[in-house]
Amino acid sequence: FSREGNEPGDSAKITYSELLHKVCQFANVLRSQGVKKGDRISIYLPMILELVVAMLACARIGALHSIVFAGFSADSLCERILDCGCSLLITSDAFYRGDKLINLKQIADEALQKCKDKGSPLKKCIVVKHLGREEIAVDGTCSKSPPLKRLCQDVQTPWNPAMDMWWHELMSSASTECEPEWCDAEDELFILYTSGSTGKPKGVLHTVGGYMVFAATSFKYVFDYQPEDVYWCTADIGWITGHSYLTYGPLANGATSVLFEGVPTYPDVGRMWSVIDKYKVTKFYTAPTAIRLLMKHGDEPVKKHSRKSLKVLGSVGEPINPEAWLWYYRVVGEERCPIVDTFWQTETGGHMLTPLPAATPMKPGSATFPFFGVVPAILNESGEELEGEAEGYLVFKQPWPGIMRTLYGNHQQFETTYFKKFPGYYVTGDGCRRDKDGYYWITGRIDDMLNVSGHLLSTAEVESALLEHAAISEAAVVSHPHPLKGECLYCFVTLRDGHEFTKNLTDELKKQVREKIGPIATPDYIQYAPSLPKTRSGKITRRILRKIAKNDQDLGDISTLANPGIIKHLFSSRCDTK
Repeated sequence: FSREGNEPGDSAKITYSELLHKVCQFANVLRSQGVKKGDRISIYLPMILELVVAMLACARIGALHSIVFAGFSADSLCERILDCGCSLLITSDAFYRGDKLINLKQIADEALQKCKDKGSPLKKCIVVKHLGREEIAVDGTCSKSPPLKRLCQDVQTPWNPAMDMWWHELMSSASTECEPEWCDAEDELFILYTSGSTGKPKGVLHTVGGYMVFAATSFKYVFDYQPEDVYWCTADIGWITGHSYLTYGPLANGATSVLFEGVPTYPDVGRMWSVIDKYKVTKFYTAPTAIRLLMKHGDEPVKKHSRKSLKVLGSVGEPINPEAWLWYYRVVGEERCPIVDTFWQTETGGHMLTPLPAATPMKPGSATFPFFGVVPAILNESGEELEGEAEGYLVFKQPWPGIMRTLYGNHQQFETTYFKKFPGYYVTGDGCRRDKDGYYWITGRIDDMLNVSGHLLSTAEVESALLEHAAISEAAVVSHPHPLKGECLYCFVTLRDGHEFTKNLTDELKKQVREKIGPIATPDYIQYAPSLPKTRSGKITRRILRKIAKNDQDLGDISTLANPGIIKHLFSSRCDTK
């Protein structure tokens, strides 16, 4: 790995040999703390090298890592720790995301207190000293990392000597040799949580053999990996893309990768292109949200940099709109780099629909064709397969190596969520269109899920956070198109008696959602609704609310509504979304 820190001057390299030594050291640390095969370990770290070391150390001794994105709240971390019964937490003191300081240890401590309050206390927490840290070399000696450009005397690291331990102190006495635990192909490798339509996150479980085969093979062919390549995936390891296409897939192919701690716009909007030039990146994989964000700043920041090393561009996380695709192709890739627009999910482990570079004729916005061994189908509402040009539910007809094996601790929900609606098929939850040439186009989620900047969010989870506020009696959340994020959250709230809808209340509600779930779930729009449109059986009709949010007067059949009169009022009091 070439590690590029949040600050442009903060960089380092680590070889495969050095990485192996560090992984063995930390695997021995985990064993010394009583961790054994089958145990679950929660990892709550920023995009630093220790995150890769920790996950691979878990894999080496047969423990399951459960990585929680460092942008998630204390509530979200607590929920994930409790769900899979983690025995140990690995976190860091603090980190910068751009120019924003985040005291991660403080958030982790809040989560641990919540676990304790719920009767499931964790007894051990290993803390990486990240800001102003000392690196512990393989031989156990201390070597200072390059000086950080930002002083952090104001960071107070809360410390509980009964459970907290410094990473570097534990590593200093650990051996660099560690026999790996022998694992069966179907032994569990990791749990990664994704939002569920019920509001409770689902612990997707992947196994050693099938997942590794699929991640390694898809990486090799989808990016046309060659030994001289320098590969950069901008995804956080807290998401499946970071697992499959920053850690396991590239490492299994012996690739050289860039590990990036920063953000695309810090210290300026040319950061990504300067990193590409600095490391001579040949294969680049990022999200449509980042592309749209940088596109907004025009061509000049891109053209100031060479980018001559680039050979393949990738897109992941959400459907990419044709305008962003064309800008990516023409301006970033100078019309010489094929774009691999990949469709897949946390549950699939790797690419399902994707072009192969220089082999698949491209169409802007289409994920094109299935990857090797993947057999897609499009079904109508009755579960009948549609042939030729069609639009409907995207499903897969047969298993593939990287398919999730279950939802941790809830196999019944696994069967219900993915196989019940259309027995005999894996149900993605996404809509899809197939054109006359056989190309597949993802049309978006068709369940109660939102895709905000490539992050899957549950409407039920956001509604639950809103309803915890004393002023709110009912809440409904729908998606709304957003020029940068693809989709954003548009919320309708009904108030309890005695409360007024004010800007202060709106700010409180946004803060509440941010604290309960994380910044990615912050609503863009909150509209007051005296009541919500419902069927006679009392079910909120989100279909109508989506139309209101978009100011689309074509409502279709509203004969089943118990209170059709409310619709006119809701249209007249819409939030200004221009």
